[in-house]
Amino acid sequence: MENQGKNMPLFFLDDRLVFPSVDHTNAEGLLAVGGDLSPERLLLAYQSGIFPWFNDDSLILWWCPDPRMVLFPNKVKVSKSMRKVLSGNQFQLTRNKAFDEVITECALQKRKNQEGTWITENMKAAYKKLHRKGFAKSYEVWQENELVGGLYGVDLGHVFCGESMFSKVSNASKFAFIKMVEELRSKGYRVIDCQVYNAHLKSLGAEEISRERFIRILKKEKDTP
Repeated sequence: MENQGKNMPLFFLDDRLVFPSVDHTNAEGLLAVGGDLSPERLLLAYQSGIFPWFNDDSLILWWCPDPRMVLFPNKVKVSKSMRKVLSGNQFQLTRNKAFDEVITECALQKRKNQEGTWITENMKAAYKKLHRKGFAKSYEVWQENELVGGLYGVDLGHVFCGESMFSKVSNASKFAFIKMVEELRSKGYRVIDCQVYNAHLKSLGAEEISRERFIRILKKEKDTP
């Protein structure tokens, strides 16, 4: 691994299964370049607070931003109108029933101020492998037997690292997200990792915390705000 100097503290990854300390990120939170998307490297990355995010025509970029956007499960905000949706029979929720379809729909989802998608074919293939190993998981929302929303991410057992969500009808992705949070809260999960600031997730109770605090939570240390 090679450091690229004071003004651009990036590391180029080689074949070794290792990442530099997250203290070496640049101002934007970029830590390293290169490597691969093997299940082993992806899992090590998430366990270290690092995630891949890059365009189809670039090298693999690895990030660990500061601050970090997270949702503490007991702080989720649910509006009165959404409570009616959650308690009604408009949607049905499943888990890990259609992972491949969910990640494909997330890649196709149109997003404001964004051209294309970071969920490249290589990314999809990598997370499908991670899913088959039991670490990448999906929540699906159905309406009259049609997949209308969902999300996927990496499950570390005490932290769920959300990657992306999609919605074809109003409230579908929100339904999946809130149901997931409620389920993980009941299982004692400490936090949902949302990675970077997102106004939609903020409206649901997500907040920014320091990278240092997030890493402590990942390492199952005492959480001291």
